[in-house]
Amino acid sequence: MRDDTPDATRRVRLSRTFDEDAELYERARPEYPPELFDDLAETAGTGPGCRVLEVGAGTGKATVPLAGRGCRITAVEQGANMAAVARRKLAGYEAVEVVTAGFETWPLPGEPFDVVVSATAFHWIDPAVRMVKAADALRPGGALAVIDNRHVAGGSEEFFAEVQDCYERFDPATPPGLRLPAAKDLDTSEYADEVARSGRFGPVVFRRHEWELTYTTAEFLDVLQTYSGHRALPPKALEGLLGCIAALIDARYGGHVTKRYLTELRVSHTAPSAPRLR
Repeated sequence: MRDDTPDATRRVRLSRTFDEDAELYERARPEYPPELFDDLAETAGTGPGCRVLEVGAGTGKATVPLAGRGCRITAVEQGANMAAVARRKLAGYEAVEVVTAGFETWPLPGEPFDVVVSATAFHWIDPAVRMVKAADALRPGGALAVIDNRHVAGGSEEFFAEVQDCYERFDPATPPGLRLPAAKDLDTSEYADEVARSGRFGPVVFRRHEWELTYTTAEFLDVLQTYSGHRALPPKALEGLLGCIAALIDARYGGHVTKRYLTELRVSHTAPSAPRLR
């Protein structure tokens, strides 16, 4: 059964906003920390000759590092503009194919994959489909590697407390007094429970990296405009919000703010003798 709830409709609508300005997404979104790909090699076996299916490849932020490590990659991306940017970046890698399609409806090839990777995209895939289809795509003993990027407490903490006034003013859906969570307080049980409920994978191995990035005012506004929740605001509300944020950074923070990210890798394996269902 597919997920046809109102939340699912909103998820699909928001997921399509990324393709509206793929060049901005490519320019503004940060790269992943190099240590993440060392973790992927250790826990999922990515390396020379590894056959990888990437779900929701975007503009290739994770695809390029994996290709550079010698992986053979089929990268599935539903946004035509995002896929075009990825193809341009990956043109020098003969072992990489970028497919414009939604993962839910894309027909799996006959040859199974060693690893399914999804970087900051798996939560956009239909929950009724993602675990089962990822497992079906893998050989026995293959790995599902899901990467999640989160904004956590740290960096310019005072700014991220003050900026909530801008959000409460221009986005009525903002909970009052919202504060960023500390990385140590983020709960991993929801994902682990989903993996367990699927009955297709073993226990999840988690790896985490905290890191910080400093933005100019213009750079910070650019990255905000790549987020689905911001892009979904009415134009006048978005304009007011960005103006309020810019004024705060320039007036009180010298035109620069630092954001702390948590990049989390979640790896689970299919059973070595599990049958591949189609």
